[in-house]
Amino acid sequence: MGERDSRAADADARALSPEAVELYGRVTRHEHIDPHRDADALAELTEWGLVSTDPHLPHLVIALDPQEAGRRRLDDELRHLAARAALATRIPQLTDELGLHFERAKWRSGRGSEFLGEPELVNARIDQAVGRARAELLTAQPCGPRDQGRREAVEARDSAALTRGVHIRSLCLDTGRDDAVTRAHVATMTARGAQFRTQVTQFQRCVIIDRRQAFISDHIVNSAPGHAFWHVRDRAVVAFIAEVFEEGWRRADPWDGDPHSGTSGAAGGCATRTTPLQREILRDMARGIEQRLTAQRLGIGLRSLSKEVHDLRELFGASTLQELTYQWALSDERLIDDRPPAQGQATA
Repeated sequence: MGERDSRAADADARALSPEAVELYGRVTRHEHIDPHRDADALAELTEWGLVSTDPHLPHLVIALDPQEAGRRRLDDELRHLAARAALATRIPQLTDELGLHFERAKWRSGRGSEFLGEPELVNARIDQAVGRARAELLTAQPCGPRDQGRREAVEARDSAALTRGVHIRSLCLDTGRDDAVTRAHVATMTARGAQFRTQVTQFQRCVIIDRRQAFISDHIVNSAPGHAFWHVRDRAVVAFIAEVFEEGWRRADPWDGDPHSGTSGAAGGCATRTTPLQREILRDMARGIEQRLTAQRLGIGLRSLSKEVHDLRELFGASTLQELTYQWALSDERLIDDRPPAQGQATA
């Protein structure tokens, strides 16, 4: 019998047997009790707190209130169930924690791929690889602006690579044109010889060095944090990742640090007209989500949301909500993915 079957059998054994029920009836009627023949049934009743005995008079058994005994038994069982439920809820978290270590060990192989879970390790490994680059550095960074410390470190690292003659190309989200710090960084690096392009639609993160090694986002370890990366050294896989980058690069628009995109916003290449909040509202409207639920999700009042919708109707020249949704569906701005990066996310 397995451990699980043993536990089930143990739970069944703790229920009162027919012999114990029959013995309890005899006790209440003050009938004769045989300490030897009735020993097992008497032990059950004693465990349940249904009878008591005098050590000096073992033949004298006293019946106790079954309601009170039942309440005590129920309290004990509920505490037992609560403890088991707490353990059950802890099991997935525990297995996720252990699984992260297991996956890290399982996928680390000499010249294949290595899982990198900590942002400090990711950044250190990328910096080391870029520091040894000799010909080409390709980066796709869709995660929004870097913090100042990381931006300065990347600028110094990439400037050193440019000095060594490394050709640098970087793919960014179109929304980066709205960030003054990012624009300044791009203008500085463009003047030093790097090339940048922007794309309206979302794309995958990657860093490719000399087409011999690459760093890509994790899509294997379910419990891994959002900043996890894989360090890939397989030449065939790296070549495939580079080709994915090239496809995105061919569709993207050149950028030298200017604030306006030629592909997003209103017709005629104007700047983006809607705010991130308004785009969130429009996405929910297109999915048929009630405004009340949208307001709750965004943490704003229903009156504030109604004002934003009124402004959007004027902006798109829509007289009804249906027309506004239709105009949004035709707008290039529906392709903008300006979701913020996860906390602690590593950036190339």
